[in-house]
Amino acid sequence: MPASRPASHTDVASRDTAQDILQLLTAEHREVEAMFQHYHRLAEAHGRGDERMLLASQICVALTLHAQVEEEILYPAARAALLRDEDLVDEAYVEHASAKSLVSQIKTMTSDQPLFDARVKVLGEYVDHHVREEENELFPKLRKAVLDLQDMGARMAERRKQLMAMPEPS
Repeated sequence: MPASRPASHTDVASRDTAQDILQLLTAEHREVEAMFQHYHRLAEAHGRGDERMLLASQICVALTLHAQVEEEILYPAARAALLRDEDLVDEAYVEHASAKSLVSQIKTMTSDQPLFDARVKVLGEYVDHHVREEENELFPKLRKAVLDLQDMGARMAERRKQLMAMPEPS
């Protein structure tokens, strides 16, 4: 069964590949932030469980794709370009591992189970922290580095298309 993906990610995947990788990743950050905000509004209003489940599933798929592209394309290039700042890349990998653990837990739950909303909320907090570090620390350093961010953006767009065509792993 193909991965259930958020409708908004169609926009990111089909954007002009002339955008550099940092622009594409930043756009994905905004889309995921919007999904988390919507989820929190639903949870606070004790919204329907099926609607929260669908949105949580879309968040998990979006984060899984985003993390995979960063780990395959951005982080190896960042590690090579920022030899003196390897800690930033190491921290990003650790943050991804924490987020992946929560994603894995959320995917096995239903919205009526205890701690479901709490796990989604904490995942959002992890992602928010991670995004701030990337956009305020890592991305500015990569803009100054000798990297072909345009080519990396094209590779990211292509890899995203490949991943979207694959069935979601169980």
